Amino acid sequence: MTKILQKTGLALALMLFVAATFAEPQTYKLQVDGLACPFCAFGIEKKLSEIEGVNQLDTDIKTGVILLTMKDGVNLDETAAKQAVDQAGFTLCGFEQVQTSTQGTVKE
Repeated sequence: MTKILQKTGLALALMLFVAATFAEPQTYKLQVDGLACPFCAFGIEKKLSEIEGVNQLDTDIKTGVILLTMKDGVNLDETAAKQAVDQAGFTLCGFEQVQTSTQGTVKE
């Protein structure tokens, strides 16, 4: 019985390791109204970076698009993103998960 438990525990640990190894960072496209200048971008990036698991932020002021990449295996909750955007004084108009290539660029 002990050997069965040991093998089961080992198999479970191996499955968790494999799942964590193949988890890719998730990227989200946030459409934000009100971005007008670099100071605006700084303010919203500061609030978004406070969300646990945020790895990278890329803001395009002209289009109002923020690409937010999370750490491996971490997902972004839309409610958390909306709250951070609201706290920065802006309006979240769009939220979608986007596919990225292995080089980290967004696939169109």
